[in-house]
Amino acid sequence: MVGGVGGAKLALGLARLVPLGKLVIAVNTGDDETFHGLHVSPDLDTVMYTLAGLANPETGWGVEGDTFNALEMLRRLGAETWFNLGDRDLAVHVRRTQMLEQGDSLSDVTGFLCRSLGVEHPVVPMSDDPVRTVVCTNDAELSMQQYFVQLRADPVATAVKYSGASSAKPSPGFLSALENAGLVVLGPSNPFLSIGPMLAVPGVRKRLESFPGVRAGISPIVSGAALRGPAAKMMAELGEEPSVLGVARHYAGICDYFFIDHQDANLAEGIVELGMTPVVDSIIVETLEEKITLARRVLDLAGDVS
Repeated sequence: MVGGVGGAKLALGLARLVPLGKLVIAVNTGDDETFHGLHVSPDLDTVMYTLAGLANPETGWGVEGDTFNALEMLRRLGAETWFNLGDRDLAVHVRRTQMLEQGDSLSDVTGFLCRSLGVEHPVVPMSDDPVRTVVCTNDAELSMQQYFVQLRADPVATAVKYSGASSAKPSPGFLSALENAGLVVLGPSNPFLSIGPMLAVPGVRKRLESFPGVRAGISPIVSGAALRGPAAKMMAELGEEPSVLGVARHYAGICDYFFIDHQDANLAEGIVELGMTPVVDSIIVETLEEKITLARRVLDLAGDVS
């Protein structure tokens, strides 16, 4: 269960180790949005591009070496262009939108796009139904992309809602994985903007609570600061402790193990008090070797996956 750049890094490490047929990567779709009439799925695409070896290594999102000619022309034509869409990236959104309008499900479209780009492990949306993350502030209710990209997470968050979640269902691939897997991993992703929408889909948290296999979570926060994005800032604004303990509280009851960095080893006892076994490790991963090493440590919890 992943979202964002941090989740994509873990997904890449797992994909390099787990045999085909043994790994399903379920991805947040709460930040999907329509731009220029096109259905954009930022988290699905970040994971897809990362696994395909196409991701921009400097940003972690988008396509490496992409050009922005279409966006520049849209700007000249008076369109809002605060959300960067490269030319090759745009082609993915055009094809996704075409297929959705033909009646294909988001799961089917995602599978087609991944196969077309050489991604072998199944990448599945959390739901084929629309769920949209809304960040409430003192001035307005903002879509995730407005909050995070357009306004650079500057407004003070007062609440987070998941519009449409109550009537959504887990996608077939996500549901099957929850029912058949021996290990489930909550990636180092924002607990509000990436993992939260997935847990808000009816039945997901309940299935995790009764999951018979091993459940592991990885903190997106190290020493009180988010590895990427506004997780720590949001936690503080919403009255929660911006630390590994604050994140772990979100996952109490649905994780058996919780990975924290060596820098937070002094907080391990607090993880124990929440009913989880702390795993103190190096969770800041940048190189491919580091991503694979962390993935291997996670897989070791469940034994042989071959």
